[in-house]
Amino acid sequence: MTPVPATGSASPLLITDFLYRARDFFAAKTITDYRDGEKVHEYSYGEYADRVLRLAQALVDLGVRPGDRVATLAWNHHRHLELYLAAPLAGAVLHTLNLRLEADEIAYIVDHADDRVIFADSSLLHLLDTARTRRPGTTVLTTDGEAPGLRSQDELIAAASPLPAPVPRDENDLAALCYTSGTTGSPKGVGYSHRALYLHTFTACLADGHAISERDTVCHIVPMFHANAWGIPFAALMTGANQVLPGPHPAVPDLAAILAAEQVTYTGMVPTVAVDLVRHALAEGIDLTCLRALVLGGSTPTPELIRSIEEDLGVRAYQGWGMTELSPMGTFARPPRAADDDPQRRYEYIRRQGRLLPGLHWKLVDDDGAVVPHNGVDRGELLMRGPWVAERYFRDEHPEAFTDGWLRTGDIATIDPEGYLTIVDRAKDLIKSGGEWISSVALEQALTTIPQVAEAAVIAVPHERWQERPLAFVVPAAGASLDPEQVRAALAERVPRWWVPERVVVVDALPRTSVGKLDKKTLRSRAGAGLFVDPHKTASASSTT
Repeated sequence: MTPVPATGSASPLLITDFLYRARDFFAAKTITDYRDGEKVHEYSYGEYADRVLRLAQALVDLGVRPGDRVATLAWNHHRHLELYLAAPLAGAVLHTLNLRLEADEIAYIVDHADDRVIFADSSLLHLLDTARTRRPGTTVLTTDGEAPGLRSQDELIAAASPLPAPVPRDENDLAALCYTSGTTGSPKGVGYSHRALYLHTFTACLADGHAISERDTVCHIVPMFHANAWGIPFAALMTGANQVLPGPHPAVPDLAAILAAEQVTYTGMVPTVAVDLVRHALAEGIDLTCLRALVLGGSTPTPELIRSIEEDLGVRAYQGWGMTELSPMGTFARPPRAADDDPQRRYEYIRRQGRLLPGLHWKLVDDDGAVVPHNGVDRGELLMRGPWVAERYFRDEHPEAFTDGWLRTGDIATIDPEGYLTIVDRAKDLIKSGGEWISSVALEQALTTIPQVAEAAVIAVPHERWQERPLAFVVPAAGASLDPEQVRAALAERVPRWWVPERVVVVDALPRTSVGKLDKKTLRSRAGAGLFVDPHKTASASSTT
């Protein structure tokens, strides 16, 4: 049974309890690894718990002390999942490093976090070259034992006895640390307390949320370095759900095969991955109706993607919205019961960002800080607070992001009388043209309703007369060709004519951040350098009306 804490509250909220619950009640449930689409490892929760407790003791033996940061640089696999609990059991803070960053960026984050120990997949060790040069005192180990001269996770586990009890921690002590992707400056550290993650995990299991339960088989497609894979690994562990990990560089055909072979019931992903998954499953006749939920996050899905998931695949689609600063869940778009028999109405609800999850609070404010009504029309900046909402950044940097206990999300939004959130735009992405605002998100959504357009991104560019004008980038749908003037004409039927960009640029693909979001910083940089001037692919007009 779960050891009784030696200090503090008689019943502190500690995520380390989840390990003992999994061991005591779900010992036979499984954790399965894949690599290149092939099953390579499977063991029980009982075996997992034994290895985690030994790894936690090994960390203590290495000299890890309460509050020290233990970093990971790893793909989604069972050894990474072991570190999710071993680090906090040792009293340390789990720090998941983003493997899609450059070596210099990783070195900056490792130094800023003051990581004491780093566990890395051997294939990713080169990303630590700069960090290891700058911090020779940081202990580096491998998860897989494939790097000569470095000790491995398995070696540590084999040499250690099980940790007899968790290193005492207060529920307000940090359990995990993640960094933002740094799209608007240096990455910022967000620390998660035991209490925050504990309550966040309970919320992930609510029926009106992700509804994770013992009946589920969960596949972790969301990277484990990204906001703790939306917190779903903790939810699966707490409830005893089977877990499936797809391994390094998971390709869409492999993901589809894994979902079908393991009869996965729940998974989440960004819309760009979902588009390819749906296309592949339909082309190959792969039955994915085992899924009770396919949750989309990171950007607003198109109506066609939602329709295709629900009607063509026969799978329920949902959307979740959140931020690294929210641990990361903030809302969940589950349509109300009244919409069950009306597919089009369901899709409209799913395209909104959803209702606020219990325990959180929100408000909209205008530029003067006055509260904006929740009428679905008036918009303002979204502010959030709650037990798993950050109150400060790690090392108390960027205090301007917090106002009287509220997190300023930087999102411009509306909230309708039913309590459904719609993100209008990021504050930095709004376009002010002739004194009036244009939503880049609304333009992108309108562009993707054009059948020949698969994806779209819109940024603001300077304009001598109108201050700013929109510049659109579009990716053709599979097998389609795009003429910029035809795109502009089609768009004029969907939005106010003065919103229509003078320039539409056809591109093969849109740049993405390390977590799969549109990288508008890169688009702005390239546009500013004049890299998109192509008379064969760009439409121009002399008037904004």
